[in-house]
Amino acid sequence: MLRFLHSIFRRGTRSGAVPDSLVNKAIERAVDGTDPWIRAVFGYKKKLRPAVMHAIDHVVALVDGTGPVLPLDPRSYDSNPNLRIYFLTASEMGDFLEHEPNLVQLRGKRGSLQRSATALLLMEKRERMTLGASLSGDVVLRDVPQVSVSFEAHRLMDLNGNEEETRYQLKRRAYDHLLRIALGRITELKTRRGNLEKHRTLLSSKLSLLQRGGFGFDPRSGGETDVVGLEQRLADIEAQLLAMGKDDKMLDVYLGVVADVLGRAEQHLWLGKETLVVDRMGIKRKEAGADAREVSLDVLCDAEGRKLVVSLVSIPA
Repeated sequence: MLRFLHSIFRRGTRSGAVPDSLVNKAIERAVDGTDPWIRAVFGYKKKLRPAVMHAIDHVVALVDGTGPVLPLDPRSYDSNPNLRIYFLTASEMGDFLEHEPNLVQLRGKRGSLQRSATALLLMEKRERMTLGASLSGDVVLRDVPQVSVSFEAHRLMDLNGNEEETRYQLKRRAYDHLLRIALGRITELKTRRGNLEKHRTLLSSKLSLLQRGGFGFDPRSGGETDVVGLEQRLADIEAQLLAMGKDDKMLDVYLGVVADVLGRAEQHLWLGKETLVVDRMGIKRKEAGADAREVSLDVLCDAEGRKLVVSLVSIPA
């Protein structure tokens, strides 16, 4: 485990108070997690430092901004509106707690849960259009368009014996998630550049053959269309490669990608809030009532389009 990240993310710490030695380790983590060749760029630590400090601040605020810990206890199912919308029934929640892989592993190590544990619960929210019955006064309306809401793919992450340890690990995970986004962008750049270079080589060879073979004035084409067309395509590829960066400058480009993602961390990974009113049948309602309670959701989003409902939970012994 990355113990230095625990030191960076200790309770109450702000980025300006983080020792230089720990910031340097976070910088090296950013380089190792994306492209180690970035170390060949002169002054890479100085260039990355402001972005890394910004990302540390954001990650701390992100994880500490999650709502209060929700007891994941089947006995509280009927009285807790969040539990009622996260799981269809108390039995379904009990089944989840019995078979969730991380909980199973924890029980195997300790024989049983001797004390409560804390984790992050992740779920995927699904909304589907359905037709159902609705009551208008004393009249039952049939085939009324409704939106059903369900939560699927439940899983626990960073399961630990106490809340503070779970939050530490979530901050480390959030930092690494930002690095994964940066790595994905670097990989995309490398792939695009590699494909362009292969295409350029192919077209250059074809153009050379045409010119050497005297096909510049092909009577069937009515002029220099083959050669002119290839030259234009080559020029387009050269322009794209130049826009991406010259060969000797690509490491600077990759460094810039890492700095951009970490320096704008809030645009790449953020926590949104959503208010939802759902009745006991899982039907979305406009207003809260006796059978439909209003609940607040934390929604974790990233720049790649992922959206997960998350909640810090405690699992009773």
